[in-house]
Amino acid sequence: MQTRGQMLNIMHRLIEIIGRQIFLFIAFLKGPANHQPAIKDLTLLHSATTLAFKIRNKQLTSENVVQSYIDRIRDIQPLLNCVVEERFEDALKEARKCDEVLKSETAPSPQVLAEEKPFFGVPFTTKDCIGIENMKQTAGLTVRKNIVAQQDAEVIRLMRAAGAIPLATTNVSELAMWWETSNCLYGTTKNPYNTRHIVGGSSGGEGCIQAAAGSPLGIGSDIGGSIRMPSFFNGIFGHKPSKDIVSNDGQYPSAQSEDQDRLLAIGPMCRYAQDLKPTLNILANKNAHILRLEEKVDISKIKFYYMEDDGGQFLTSPVDREIKHAMRDVVRYLEIAHKIKATKLSINKLKKSIALWMANMSCKNEKDFTYELSNRKGHINLWWEFLKWAMFMSNHTLIALITAMFEKYSVKHGSEKHTKLIQESRDLYREFQDILGEDGVFLYPTHPTAAPLHHEPLIKPFNFSYTAIINVLGLPATACPLGLNSQGLPIGIQIVGGLHQDRLTITVAEVLERRFGGWVSPAILA
Repeated sequence: MQTRGQMLNIMHRLIEIIGRQIFLFIAFLKGPANHQPAIKDLTLLHSATTLAFKIRNKQLTSENVVQSYIDRIRDIQPLLNCVVEERFEDALKEARKCDEVLKSETAPSPQVLAEEKPFFGVPFTTKDCIGIENMKQTAGLTVRKNIVAQQDAEVIRLMRAAGAIPLATTNVSELAMWWETSNCLYGTTKNPYNTRHIVGGSSGGEGCIQAAAGSPLGIGSDIGGSIRMPSFFNGIFGHKPSKDIVSNDGQYPSAQSEDQDRLLAIGPMCRYAQDLKPTLNILANKNAHILRLEEKVDISKIKFYYMEDDGGQFLTSPVDREIKHAMRDVVRYLEIAHKIKATKLSINKLKKSIALWMANMSCKNEKDFTYELSNRKGHINLWWEFLKWAMFMSNHTLIALITAMFEKYSVKHGSEKHTKLIQESRDLYREFQDILGEDGVFLYPTHPTAAPLHHEPLIKPFNFSYTAIINVLGLPATACPLGLNSQGLPIGIQIVGGLHQDRLTITVAEVLERRFGGWVSPAILA
């Protein structure tokens, strides 16, 4: 069995090496990477929290802030293709109303605004899957190109109630089920650090616009890493909350089972770690008290655990040397600066991450991916769609069709194997809860490599296992950037906590931001 595994591992590595050379050649044919426009407006360099403070204290106007971000989006959109629909005029009208409120004789005090509307006058963006009233909600599916959201998703309603202003929706992978953001409706989104590389998915447009300073705050969703991978590839912060804390209402595609709903979580994406807690506090709404985000955290009281890889699953790429070095730098920093000795773990069940995730994603009643690709109106004919794709006539991406085909031959819901894997998922959850409790965090790679070239995920399809397993566990996880690698691409780690210990993972991210610098601008500051 070990010899067979070694042979499969060697074959997988050869495919990766050969495939990468092919994709490098394709990138060469497409020409050099493009450099994005310089950041000339210093307003773009403030955190969302700082912008809110300056607006309510009349140091900045909401209209000027919104206009600054509109101008920035217009600069970067032709190069990066991160936005799919804008509401600039409506956003400016709403911003002017905010400014009028502050000018009135009955204007609430800054203290009242900070308490009741903490993001008063601040623009934000969200992925296309999350509904904004009267805006398209396509999920990157061509057949949904004219579908308009009839009302705000619950998280959008909460953000508006907190005073924030929706500015635009951003690109996603087809049906939010792949980790490169590309679809037949809106095309491919490009990485702001190097346009030859991917932005991740499915919240890739959101990760891109945040990194490129096109938005001060974003809302993404995560069912297998869709917040954390784009955050990692784009060098920003992203938080997947504990399961069942933030409402998924108003998102498309919605979960098709209770297991899927537990995997799916909406959360914040941003350049500055200080924006994570206040945004999560808004999104959690009536569940915010469970997270105790306002409690002060003493990092010296946190127990740290870590793993540098998944233990050697042959279906995933080896973790890059520079990512391992970044992890070790964090461990060293904790020991030197905070006298914390992190414990290295070896959890063999993490090798089964993909199998466990797929078991939890499986649905009964034939509601598989071919059903989703039909916009939930029957099932597409896979063989016919493959033929159409070969003739450049299909409205679906190749990877969407491959995903649907792979799903047909994967573990079936209710089968003996499915039941066994679900039980193993629960066992692994209990193991992590026993280790982390209420005072522990687990440091783990967000992804084994920095952002791959466009299309390269096709030969590395299972690398998302590093994030997917955390969805299976339902635990909170914060993607934390740790600078750039030798190619100038962002790298980082994810910080995982026990259930409802989101404040610990975010606090650790805040501490690491101060030490390692956090977001690094991909554009020149003019």
